[in-house]
Amino acid sequence: QVQLVESGGGLVQPGGSLRLSCAGSGFTFSDYFMSWYRQAPGKERELVATISSGGAYTNYADSMKGRSTISRDNAKSTVYLQMNSLKPEDTAVYYCKARRGSRDYWGQGTQVTVSS
Repeated sequence: QVQLVESGGGLVQPGGSLRLSCAGSGFTFSDYFMSWYRQAPGKERELVATISSGGAYTNYADSMKGRSTISRDNAKSTVYLQMNSLKPEDTAVYYCKARRGSRDYWGQGTQVTVSS
């Protein structure tokens, strides 16, 4: 059974940091591109960052460039998103996605709230 389980979300103060984790199971993790998306209330889901199957290539949304790092550990079937200098506008539900060709798997999402 395919699963993507996210962790690391929660409440953080502006300027603080969080590291999100997403652990995959039930599929060959190393064959998949991994991405993080986020969705705030009333807004469309947007791509935050993507990493290739071997970790050689990454890309980021403009809003996250310089403040975030996506990485993966295929031995642990886990992808990470390190976020620094967090702002209230980063508040959203963050989703993990695995993609191989046309096949997508999604995690359940984890809430990140940036507030004083």
